[in-house]
Amino acid sequence: MSNTKTQISVRNLTVAYGDFVLLKNADFDINKGDVFIIMGASGGGKSSLLRVLTGLVPAASGQIVIDGVDFTAATESERSKIMQKCGILYQSGALFSSMTLAENIALPLRQYTDYSDKLISELVSLKLALVGLTGFEEFYPSEISGGMKKRAGLARALALDPGIVYFDEPSAGLDPISSKMLDDLIIDINRSLGTTIVVVTHELDSIFAIGTNSVFLDAETKSIIARGNPRELLKNPPNEEVYKFLTRGAEKKYAK
Repeated sequence: MSNTKTQISVRNLTVAYGDFVLLKNADFDINKGDVFIIMGASGGGKSSLLRVLTGLVPAASGQIVIDGVDFTAATESERSKIMQKCGILYQSGALFSSMTLAENIALPLRQYTDYSDKLISELVSLKLALVGLTGFEEFYPSEISGGMKKRAGLARALALDPGIVYFDEPSAGLDPISSKMLDDLIIDINRSLGTTIVVVTHELDSIFAIGTNSVFLDAETKSIIARGNPRELLKNPPNEEVYKFLTRGAEKKYAK
């Protein structure tokens, strides 16, 4: 892609819990409009890296710059302002069970805007329509399927029209059809809204269906051992570890 603009810049980042280091001296850039995959085998620190990128866990050292602002050095209020421009879809969808879908999606709009009830109601319906849940405003999370919960969670993540949306293992617990629907939705949002998407996953179907850029975290060396478009990494694997991960007995399926 020409005229790419770096949206998230990560430099010399170390992710650790006390003395337990998961990732050290990581360097990578996420460009505006990327569907950026954080991948690797279990124990490599994928979800922990996402927690650091979203400010849930502080970095042990290093720097994260988001839209030109140093996120790691920012004050709590500055971070909050940055995160208002980001959406997060957690593994479970993280909907409040005592609230309807409409009430769940309205939460960030009520918290961060002074929109009227009428406008909030219209925006809630619009976001639900965007994820294929028109007419489900008054349903409770317990009344819908796991795949629908993920999509409702995505509608809430999109409530404030974020420039970046983070996904933590979006396919976890979904059947193949629901998983593909979510992948298609991610592609659609990325293309139609220009949203930068950052996804933690180890699911090959998703990685090759949606990924335009990636990093591969290696648990043994606690480092990034590959970067780039997943399909390109499959065609020209930089090392045995990445090759084994990306094929897993399915090379013919993906090497098109």
